[in-house]
Amino acid sequence: MKEIRIHGRGGQGAVMAARMLASAFVLEGKSVASFPMYGFERRGAPVVAFTRVDDKQIREKTQIYTPDCLIVIDPGLLTLPTLFTGLKPESVFILNSPKKLTEQPEEHLKTGGVVNATQIAVEEIGRDIPNTCLLGAFAAASGWLKLQSLLDCLPDYLSGDILQRNLKSAERGYREVEVTKW
Repeated sequence: MKEIRIHGRGGQGAVMAARMLASAFVLEGKSVASFPMYGFERRGAPVVAFTRVDDKQIREKTQIYTPDCLIVIDPGLLTLPTLFTGLKPESVFILNSPKKLTEQPEEHLKTGGVVNATQIAVEEIGRDIPNTCLLGAFAAASGWLKLQSLLDCLPDYLSGDILQRNLKSAERGYREVEVTKW
């Protein structure tokens, strides 16, 4: 089983990203479980969303305490003292940032992917909602998901012009992520 924990702030699309990720894995024949955890339900408050994926049925319904992957939508959350807590060895880290990773942020990380998803979202979508861009980056850096599966699930959540803009954002995230192996 792979466990993915997404950290963001209210309004950045963390919860929707977890749902989209789950849908994309379903298109690949996987079993999934996806759910959010809210603190204060307001725009800008920290939000954590979870997605589990496996080849067999998933019965576990708890939070993800030992993730295989962290996706961080808001780089300001890097200061959280518990952000990297519980990471499994050989984990994947996807970060929205204009800055490159100059060093390994945590010893259990094997792969890091950095993309300026905020800039891409503003250019493609017209708003700072970088979730689909980061999912594209996740597909490229982790290798766990095909980009086409992600693109194929987006019409379940979006339509019209905003769908087209998010498709471009996801494709750019896939192409523009800078992947580092440690």
